Amino acid sequence: GTNLTDLRLPRRVTVRELGGCMGPIWPSYYSECSALLFVVDASNPTQVSSSCIQLLSVLSAAPLASVPVLVLFNKIDLPCYMSLVEMKSLFRMQDIVSCASQPITMLETSARDGTGLADVLQWLRTALKDP
Repeated sequence: GTNLTDLRLPRRVTVRELGGCMGPIWPSYYSECSALLFVVDASNPTQVSSSCIQLLSVLSAAPLASVPVLVLFNKIDLPCYMSLVEMKSLFRMQDIVSCASQPITMLETSARDGTGLADVLQWLRTALKDP
């Protein structure tokens, strides 16, 4: 489904979560997007190829051509997660970054224990030019 969350960075920012299964409707939200957080399950190697295809689709969308992108490799709290180095390699992130029109940043996170959350919030402040 879709969820809305408001953050204060210090100004109010609305974060819209659209799950991977909602991919077909993602384009209807692109025009409202000021920054993009693309979350990947780093503990599920069977989803890597479909996640990569979805990421490439998002990056090639004209309305997002200059929108900063943060790729979050999530679930690093699980014992079976793939490291940032492994995920970058599997996604061929070096090639993606060199071909993309928008700035792309990558971080490891754990939504469960909060690892990387401060870095995500700092990235949002910077990307949205919020002091």
